[in-house]
Amino acid sequence: VRVFGVSLGIGGVLFAGLLFGHLKISLDEHVLEFAREFGLILFVYTIGMQVGPGFFSSLRREGLPLNLLAGSVVLGGVLLAYLIYRFGNVPVPVVAGLFAGATTNTPALAAAQQALKDVPNLDPLVRTQPGLAYAIAYPFGIMGIIITMLLIRYVFRINPQEEAARFLSLQRAAIPKPATMNIEVQNPNLEGLPLEKVPVISEGGVVVSRILHDNRVEVAQPDTILHVGDILLAVGPKEKLEEVRLIVGRESAVDVKSVPSRITTRRIVVTRKSAVGKTLDELETPRLYDVNLTRVSRAEIEFTPTPDFRLQFGDTVLAVGEEHAIQKVADELGNSPKQLNHPQMIPILLGIVLGVIVGSCPIFLPGLPAPVRLGLAGGPLLIAILLSRLGRLGPLVWYMPISANFMLRELGIVLFLSCVGLRAGDQFVATLTQGDGFRWLLFGAMITLVPILTVAFIARYFMKLNYASLCGLLAGS
Repeated sequence: VRVFGVSLGIGGVLFAGLLFGHLKISLDEHVLEFAREFGLILFVYTIGMQVGPGFFSSLRREGLPLNLLAGSVVLGGVLLAYLIYRFGNVPVPVVAGLFAGATTNTPALAAAQQALKDVPNLDPLVRTQPGLAYAIAYPFGIMGIIITMLLIRYVFRINPQEEAARFLSLQRAAIPKPATMNIEVQNPNLEGLPLEKVPVISEGGVVVSRILHDNRVEVAQPDTILHVGDILLAVGPKEKLEEVRLIVGRESAVDVKSVPSRITTRRIVVTRKSAVGKTLDELETPRLYDVNLTRVSRAEIEFTPTPDFRLQFGDTVLAVGEEHAIQKVADELGNSPKQLNHPQMIPILLGIVLGVIVGSCPIFLPGLPAPVRLGLAGGPLLIAILLSRLGRLGPLVWYMPISANFMLRELGIVLFLSCVGLRAGDQFVATLTQGDGFRWLLFGAMITLVPILTVAFIARYFMKLNYASLCGLLAGS
C-alpha cells in the first residue's frame, strides 16, 4: 500500500502481526519462538552469502571512506541511544528496541532479544519491550531515511538523473571494459623473443589471444616466438593496449579474427568443483590443448584476467582455440549452466548449523550478569561471510543462486517480523496511546534523523560524494 508514493515494504508484515496481536490472535509460544529464530537465521545467513565475496575488498580502495561514513551513522545512533537511556529515563530494553527500529536493523533487535533471553529470573514483560519499542520506532525509521534523501536533494539542488549518469561513468572508468586491437610487430628488438618477455604484456592486464604469422592464425601462448611482421590480436583496457602498441609497433588494418582459420571462441561457465579455487596458471587443459583464456565475467563485470586470477563458481571465461581443444577446457571447467540454478543444499544447511554453533558459544566478560554470545543474528552472518568468501572447501561449494538467496531471505524476514508483531501486538496500542509510546516515538525519530542528516551533509558538502552513492550509503547504514 503506497501513501504519497511511499510504502513500508516488507515492514508491512510487522504491522500485520501487530494487528493480529492486538486482536488477541496468536500462536503457541514455542511455535512463535521457533519461527522467529528460524526466520532470523535464514535472513542473516543469506545476507552474509550475498555480501561475503566482496565484503573484505569493500573495506579497501574507495570502499573505505564509505564504510567509515556508514560506521559513523551507526555509532552516532548508539551514542544517542545511550544519552536517551542516561538522561531520558528510558529502560535499557526499550532503548535497544528503539535503536533497532529507528535504524530498521532487524539483526540488532534479535541480538537484544537474545541478550535478554540469557539473563536469569527476568520478568517476561521485559522481554517483550524491545519488540514493542522496535515496532513504534520502525515506521519513522523508514520515513526518516526518505526525508533525508529528499532534503539533501533540495538543499544542494541535485538532479538525480545527472548524478546517476555521472556515477555510472565513474564505475565504468574504474573497471574499463576490455577492448581489442590488432598490432603489427615492427620493433626489431622483439625478433625471436617469447611473448611472455614483452614488456607491458608480462606485467598483466593485456592478453594476446591470436597471432597471424605467415598468413596462418595461431593461438598465442606465453612461449610463442615473435617475428617482425607478425600481427597480434590483443585484448585489454584501451590505455594498456596503447602502451603495447608503442612498444610492439603499429596498429594494423588487418583484423586477425576475420582471417579464415580453425580457431574459434566460446564462453565457458565454471561449474566443476575441482576447478573452483584454481588460478588460470594451475589449469592443465588450456596449456595442453593450446587454448587461451582471454576474458572473465563475474557479477556482470568483464575484464582481462592475470595468470594468478583465482576462479569462483559461476565465473564465465572466454576461451580461444580450436573447437575440439575448447571442448577439453569446457570439460575441465564444467560448463553446466543448469547447475547455477540449483541451490547447493548440503553446504547451505551445514553453513547454517556452523553459524548457530558459533553464535551459541558463550564469551565470559567480567562484570556482566550473563555471558555474551554472537547469537542467532551474529553467528550465521559471520559464518556466511567467511564461507562465501572462501567459495569452496573440499567437495562443498558455498554458492547460492541469487533467486534462491532472495527467496530464503524474504521468507526469513517475513517469519521474523510476523512473530515480533504477534508478540508485541497486545501492548502496542495501549503503549502508544496511554503509556510512554509518544516519547518513545520522538526518541526513535532522533536516533533515525540526527546521525544520517549529519553524515549526509558532511559527505555531500565536504567530500562531494555522488548522490547515488550517498543514497546507498544512508540506506545501507
